[in-house]
Amino acid sequence: MPKDKTETHERIIPAAMKIFLEKGFEKATMREIAEEAGITAAGLYRHFVDKEAMFAALVEPVLSELQKWCERTRQVDYDFLEQGDLDAMWDSGNDLGLVVEQIYSHFNEFKLLLCCSAGTKYAWFLHDIVVMEQQETLAYMEEAKKHGVPVKEVDPKELHLLMTAYTNALFEVVVHDFTSAAGSDDAALYTAGLQRAGEHHSRLAGHPGALNSPFFLHLS
Repeated sequence: MPKDKTETHERIIPAAMKIFLEKGFEKATMREIAEEAGITAAGLYRHFVDKEAMFAALVEPVLSELQKWCERTRQVDYDFLEQGDLDAMWDSGNDLGLVVEQIYSHFNEFKLLLCCSAGTKYAWFLHDIVVMEQQETLAYMEEAKKHGVPVKEVDPKELHLLMTAYTNALFEVVVHDFTSAAGSDDAALYTAGLQRAGEHHSRLAGHPGALNSPFFLHLS
């Protein structure tokens, strides 16, 4: 974590973002970041103990926000289940707008995680999401069975493959730098493609929304 929040520190953040995006974590150097920020390398170490601490300062706020969003969504999912109002839950997953908006709102941070994190503990970002969501989805499906909801059995390996494909598709907009401009063909194609993928996955699972987990609920 950073040691202070001085004006110099505020110059370091955009400088680090720029260098990490250009070179990736492994090739970026503290000296280059210091030069971009207009300070000495020694001065940089007064703010961050090492390069990974600096990288973490850039991505951790977004990861924390993502985790909170997942937790809120998970609670809503289980509330719907307790109320027996699954139609409302499936309907709530039809709009991808908020998801796309969140990705574009933190585009550079996700770019760091997806394309520039080799050599850090974040290098398995996508895989970690898939594992977490697979566990949550299987747990939710078991709970749904207890409430008398017909759930088609899904092999965990098949579910993992489906979720991996879907998660990769979700973040392709970042990997390929799709523009977020209003009316953009890229953004429209991206959203439509995700919607079709979600519908396909639901059909494979046996009923609308069957693969929806706290994270994928609003994507499928």
